[in-house]
Amino acid sequence: MEGTAKSLIEQTSESILNYIITNNLSTGDKLPNEYKLAEEVNVGRSTLREAVRTLVSRNILEVRQGSGTYVSENTGIVDDPLGFNFVKDTLKLTEDLFEIRYLLEPRVAGLAATNATEEQIEELDKIRLEIEEKIGEFSDKHFEKDIEFHKLVSEMSGNVVMSNLVPVINQSISLYNDYYTSNRIKDETIVSHREIVDAIRSRDPILAEDVMRIHIVRNRRSLSQNKKNNLKKE
Repeated sequence: MEGTAKSLIEQTSESILNYIITNNLSTGDKLPNEYKLAEEVNVGRSTLREAVRTLVSRNILEVRQGSGTYVSENTGIVDDPLGFNFVKDTLKLTEDLFEIRYLLEPRVAGLAATNATEEQIEELDKIRLEIEEKIGEFSDKHFEKDIEFHKLVSEMSGNVVMSNLVPVINQSISLYNDYYTSNRIKDETIVSHREIVDAIRSRDPILAEDVMRIHIVRNRRSLSQNKKNNLKKE
C-alpha cells in the first residue's frame, strides 16, 4: 500500500510538472487553486497536497500563505545544494569558490554579450545603479543586489546549465560578505560592474570575458589581503 501511495504521489508530481510545461508557466507564475489543479491532474486533493509538498521540497514550487502556489523563483535549486553550510572554514571555502567563479563567470559574461536581449541589458544596468546607491548609503543590502547582478548575467548567457550554477556563485558572494569591508574593493566593484554592463551592451564577448575576469581577480586580491590582515591581528 505504501509503495502504491508513493507511486501515485510521484505520478502526480510529474503531472504537475507537465502542466507547468504545457501551459508555459514561468518562474513566479501562479498555479490554479487546489480544487482546479486536482481536476487538471485527475487526483484527489489529499494526493495533490502531498505532491505539492514534494515539489516544494525540491524547490520547484513555493506555497505563499494566503496567496497560493507558485513556480519557484529558483526552480529546482535548493539554497545549499553542495552542503556548504557544513564547512567550518568559510574563508578557505570562499577562496575555493572564487577559483570556480574564475573558471566559469568570464565565459558566462562572454555568452551574455552575444545572447542577451535589450530588455535584459537594461535590467542589468538598473541593478548596477541600485548597487551603487546601496554602497553610497553604506547599506549591506548591496550584497543582495550584487547576487541579483551575477544571477542575471548567467541567465543572459542563454545557457541553462550556467544559470543553474548560480547558487554556487551566490554562496561565494554571501560568504565574502564577512571579508568585504574595504572601501577600495567597493569602489572597484562599482567600476567593474560598469565595465561589465558596457561590454555586454556593446556586444563584445571578448571584452566581456576580460572585464569579468578582472572583476573576480580584484575580489580575490582583496580577499587575500584581508586574510593577511587578519593573520597579523592574531
